[in-house]
Order: sequence, then structure tokens, then C-alpha cells
Amino acid sequence: MEKKLNKIIENNKDLTLEGEVATYIPELGKANVKDLGICIADMEGNIYKAGDYNKKFTIQSISKTISLMMALMDNGKEIVFDKVGMEPTGDAFNSIIKLETIMPSRPLNPMINAGAIVVSSLIKGKDKEEKFNRLLSFMKKISENDNLEIDNEVYLSEKKTGHRNRAMAYFMKDVGIIEGDIEDILDVYFKQCSIKVDCVDLAKMGLFLANQGILPSTGQKLVSEDISRIVKTFMVTCGMYNGSGEFAIKVGIPAKSGVGGGIMASIPHRMGIATFGPSLDDKGNSIGGYKALYELSKELNLSIF
Repeated sequence: MEKKLNKIIENNKDLTLEGEVATYIPELGKANVKDLGICIADMEGNIYKAGDYNKKFTIQSISKTISLMMALMDNGKEIVFDKVGMEPTGDAFNSIIKLETIMPSRPLNPMINAGAIVVSSLIKGKDKEEKFNRLLSFMKKISENDNLEIDNEVYLSEKKTGHRNRAMAYFMKDVGIIEGDIEDILDVYFKQCSIKVDCVDLAKMGLFLANQGILPSTGQKLVSEDISRIVKTFMVTCGMYNGSGEFAIKVGIPAKSGVGGGIMASIPHRMGIATFGPSLDDKGNSIGGYKALYELSKELNLSIF
């Protein structure tokens, strides 16, 4: 398997030069455009890896899958989906346009920024510190890595430059979609996006979802099968931003990308896969990671369709 993965990395190294690293969060602009790594964690406990699999990067939008699990556990489906919809969007992940043009003014889904900010506002806790620490603890548990922490430079960079996220949050507060202190809610959101991971961490998170919310290593059930199913469904329909439909046709697996360069994929009952490549396409998805998952899906017949 590692021979296959090394071949896939080699095949796509040059492709990374065709994209660009994210610069709208200044700290992300420091990433090496040539980095490319991959990891598979399977149900038998095997870990296969290749390339820059152990390089740390910030989880960014992949964290939206984790916060959604927590919000659903804390509140139930009815409350969560009263505040955020279930439909894909053809707009960019940070678009504000449909908040004002669609009634009611709720975000279309939890995987776009507006929806994810609403979801973060629904995580229980007496203050922003307790809310974030609950989220971080849960992420540590499902990745089986107690050393996860935030990248403080990226967090401060996001907080300083997150004007569009701030605008969306205040708009949603104005129309009654969000309750609570907006700056505290955004602080949780910026911190969750700034957690540092590597491909092994993400592959284990993907495996947790593939195993219906059960930690394969211990058999401990942390999330219901229903919540696990909901999250994977959103990954299929909305996980690759406004490129999700094309990805579903070409690759055919539940996946969630982040502008830090990561992609987390979950193959039900089989494995979790993670790729890392900070060189992004015009939709914000890792160019090398996308192509690596495409090749792997073809090679191992991973499509769920």
C-alpha cells in the first residue's frame, strides 16, 4: 500500500505548482507550495503514509465536521437545522450574498463559513473557553492525539483579518439566527480553524466517521450512527466547497477540505484518508490532494456510488 501511495505522491508533485497557497489569512501564505502528503488509516489498525504526511498544518474548514457533531450532540437535529439548512450552494465558501437574498436568512448548510459560525454558536459551555476546550478535547479523542493545540500565529492572523466572517456573524445576529456575544462566538470559530494537525490525525478522524462514530482502537461509541451519517452526507454534498458535485462524480467519497491544504475523507466501514497540499485551486481545494484522492479512488475502487 505504501508503494502505491508513494507512486501517487510522485505522480502529483509537479501539479502543486499550478495552484497557490491561501493568502487572505496572511499566516497561511507562508506554506510551502510544493508540500504533498497522504495517509490511510484502516479498520484493521494499519497506518499507511507517504510524502509530507507528518507536516503540521491548520485544520481550517475540516473542523466544521467536528463542530457539527458537537452541536448535534448538544442540541439535537431539530434545533441545529432550524438555524442552518441542509442544501448545497453554488457560491464560494465565504459568500455572503444568499444570507440577504433568501428567506429565512439562514445559511444554506453547515460547511460554508456562515453555517459553521452558527454551528459554533450552538456548542454548549459557560464561556468561550469552555466551549473551545470541549471541542478541542473531542478532537483529541477522535484523532487519538492528546497533543493537538492551536497555532497561535494563525489564530491571531484569522482574528485580525476575518472581516467577512465578522460581517456575516453580525448580520445573522441582526436577523435572529445567532444568539450570544458575536466576538466570543467568532473567537471559538477562529480557534477551531487554527488547530494544528497532520495527515495521520485527519486520517484517524476520517476513520472514526467511517466506523459510524466508534473509535476502532477501543470500541468506544462517542457519536450516534445517525450523527455520523449526517456529517458524512454533508461531506458528500458540500464538503469540497462549490466543487463538491464534480468531486462526487470524479472521486465519489465523502470528503472535507480546508484552505490550510488538508482534505479528510471517510470511506464507510473501510478507512479514513487524509491528504495535505497547501497549493489550492480556485475553489480553495488542494490541487495535489484532490488528484491523489482521485487516483486512489480509482485504484482501490473506493467510490460509494
